[in-house]
Amino acid sequence: MLFPTTIAGSLPKPEWLAEPNKLWAPWKSSGDELVRAKRDATILALKLQEDYGIDIVTEGEQARQHFVHGFLEAVEGIDFAHKVEMGIRNDRYKAMVPQVVAPLRLKGRVHGFEGQIARAHTTRKIKFTLPGPMTIIDTIADRHYGDRVKMAFAFAELLNEEAKALEADGIDMIQFDEPAFNVYMSEAADWGVKALERAAQGLTCATAVHICYGYGIKANTDWKETLGDQWRQYEDIFPAIDASAIQQVAVECRNSKVPLELLSLLKGKIVQAGVIDVASDEVETAEDVCATIEAVMQHVPKSNIVATTNCGMAPMRRDIAEAKLAALGAGAELARQRFA
Repeated sequence: MLFPTTIAGSLPKPEWLAEPNKLWAPWKSSGDELVRAKRDATILALKLQEDYGIDIVTEGEQARQHFVHGFLEAVEGIDFAHKVEMGIRNDRYKAMVPQVVAPLRLKGRVHGFEGQIARAHTTRKIKFTLPGPMTIIDTIADRHYGDRVKMAFAFAELLNEEAKALEADGIDMIQFDEPAFNVYMSEAADWGVKALERAAQGLTCATAVHICYGYGIKANTDWKETLGDQWRQYEDIFPAIDASAIQQVAVECRNSKVPLELLSLLKGKIVQAGVIDVASDEVETAEDVCATIEAVMQHVPKSNIVATTNCGMAPMRRDIAEAKLAALGAGAELARQRFA
């Protein structure tokens, strides 16, 4: 199929699961009731994607409060009781973060609950998202390793352990989310891609890395205003990614100032092209989506294009997110008819 569709990863959580329209949204219940609510929300997320024509579905990240900390909660050696304030994404914004205080290891499975639920409730291909090693170490304080690279590779080993378990659960694609690649470009090209490869080592399912300019929150939209008329961060990291074993690259295209010719640097990769803007509540039309796909086709073979969202939709209003899902499915189908 030309232009199969997927989403970056997250969808808004239902109001009965968590407080709506915000990141780090508090859960509405606890204990067994919360477990049931997470299960129901996961199945609902799958159903919505199927109804709107999404071909490679995700569990919508419904069972995690945050895409990084949902993983960290299952790791030994991290002190959540004594959080410290830290600048995130090169001090773009401040956050209270836990601290690494001892050697890292997994307590057990991290996302087996939702991975297995997803596999049991859809026959479509499933993509599962994990935070990348560089993004994790940019979201946690270090009081043990004393070396960013060493700590990143320690996390990469744990990510690899969980990724292999997810593959065994029947997951078809593991995607590592690395927004930090767009901030620390020289480090990403130097050792970040190597850490990413360590996280994906030995997987036989499809592998992907998602590199975007962030959720549609004020800290990110304000940062984008400082990036000038052309966003060329991808130019510094695409050659290293293209030389890596990672098979797919998810990038931001819709309403961004990324020069699309940079996509030609990904000669050997499938490109998950963001055709839905998650930083705007304006709902794209099928024609809008088709037009973005056509623009990407000037630099990427059409057989190598997957249509997706620019980033996750976790903090978005549910009605807007659903309308954007519908536009994504309809726009990709229009592009198939037009460019087959």
